Amino acid sequence: MWKNYLMPESIEALKHALEGADQQTKIIAGGTDLMVEIKNGKWPDLDTVIDISRLPGLDKIWKDEQGVIHVEAMVTHNDVLQSPMLREFANPLIQACHRVASPQLRNRATVVGNLVTASPANDTITPLMAMDAALVLVSSRGERSVALKDFYLGVRKTGLASDEFVKEVNFPALKPNQKGSFMKQALRRTQAIAVLNCCVLLDMQDETIQKAVITMGSVAPTIVHAEDAEAFLKGKGLEDAVIQEASRLAAEATKPISDVRSSDEYREYMMQVLVEGGLKELRSGVQSAKVPAKPIALDTKEGYHQIAAGEWDGETIETTINGQSYIIDGAKDMTLLNMVRERVGFTGTKVGCEEGECGACTLFLDGKAVVSCLIPAPRAHLAKITTIEGIAEGEELHPIQQAFVDHGAVQCGYCTPGFVMASVKLLQENPNPNQEMIKEGISGNLCRCTGYYKIVEAIESAKDKMRS
Repeated sequence: MWKNYLMPESIEALKHALEGADQQTKIIAGGTDLMVEIKNGKWPDLDTVIDISRLPGLDKIWKDEQGVIHVEAMVTHNDVLQSPMLREFANPLIQACHRVASPQLRNRATVVGNLVTASPANDTITPLMAMDAALVLVSSRGERSVALKDFYLGVRKTGLASDEFVKEVNFPALKPNQKGSFMKQALRRTQAIAVLNCCVLLDMQDETIQKAVITMGSVAPTIVHAEDAEAFLKGKGLEDAVIQEASRLAAEATKPISDVRSSDEYREYMMQVLVEGGLKELRSGVQSAKVPAKPIALDTKEGYHQIAAGEWDGETIETTINGQSYIIDGAKDMTLLNMVRERVGFTGTKVGCEEGECGACTLFLDGKAVVSCLIPAPRAHLAKITTIEGIAEGEELHPIQQAFVDHGAVQCGYCTPGFVMASVKLLQENPNPNQEMIKEGISGNLCRCTGYYKIVEAIESAKDKMRS
């Protein structure tokens, strides 16, 4: 898949590695987009992958003295969802991150990666553009700041030079009189690319709109503003007639295409529906309640080992799987899934879609449930991994495994290891989830035999036994 795999130990080493880079050198953070592109043959001559996933100093969320919030390059969507600061000062971003993919993918996918991929359907771009975000681009030549609205040149095209990386995204913290709603239309509740999305952000004073921002995604080559609707809303209240007219004007500003997910007519019609829904949410004040106070992350916060100078020779992977140490050669160009199955022999982790959509390959990486098909094998170096073979106590099944047997939650069985792993991590994170939390915890797993009711029953049974 690639010839060389680098894990720089510092930002200076990263800048040096990017000097003279071309299109056949790629930076990987979470890998949830890049790995799919590689598997689909988009980069057949890929030379070098530079892994920044364990670089120190790139995983913070912080607010400076000027009230600007900084989200660094390795902040994942689940990191955003766990941030009290962002919940208070950037709630539209919280709403968007909660609609991204599944808990397993949100454990790896980064917000900056979502921005750099530059698809007009990506969920975090619309709220961040509405909040007037900017990117900090860094290379050995220096550092520059680019407004997010100026970063995009077309579908999956940006102004990022080949020797640059995005260090962070930053934006002004929302003021108490500002409130925003993120809306998304997709073909299913989770694990779905947006057919279209939008963010409505209002500055209010005594129930009068002082300023309105409406950004819309998946209706043009880049994110667009509904400028006529924004101008129309200024100085008005959120009466029904105002909402309806603003929504109509927003839909008129779209330039959608027809594709496999939707026709252009449907997109234009549904954008009016989404904007109307967002404005009504802001009028009633329910937008923040769309995201649970403690969203399920399938992460028990065990941390990871940062790579220091000289800790990796670029070839040999030293790792711990199910409590046992392994030294593996010849796997640097494999996925973690294939390495675990083919080189180590833990075949309980299943090969499914290989695009992160089915969850059959779920395992634990440094305490997080992840889909191993989208993780390069070198990321396992000095990491701790648990597969389905490692959750039982000797010959005794894990309570989740036993509950799946007792409740007939196993049909063809192919998806079962992934469901079991997600369920185990769910109960480690939250020993007493309600049914909605259980559904969210397994939302990244697909059962093609439609055995979901039995699976939920099994998890509820296991949680009661484990608590007692």
